[in-house]
Amino acid sequence: MSKEKIAITLDKQSISELDKLVEENVFQSRSQAIQEAVGEKLRHLKKTWLAVESAKLNPTFEKTLAEEGLAVDVKEWPEY
Repeated sequence: MSKEKIAITLDKQSISELDKLVEENVFQSRSQAIQEAVGEKLRHLKKTWLAVESAKLNPTFEKTLAEEGLAVDVKEWPEY
């Protein structure tokens, strides 16, 4: 995956904590730490979005819809 450089601004306390983690070899660099933090946040937002969208579903309707397909005679199903 290609990467691009960006510039960010952080408060001194955050930079200090970030540098401490790099010194303790938790991360190889500030860049790696920030990259992992952003990736983790993006994954979290995607999960949250999925949960929000799933909550909009009507369980009764979804169950009925799913069971509709089961009403077909099993003999008509292709053999795998």
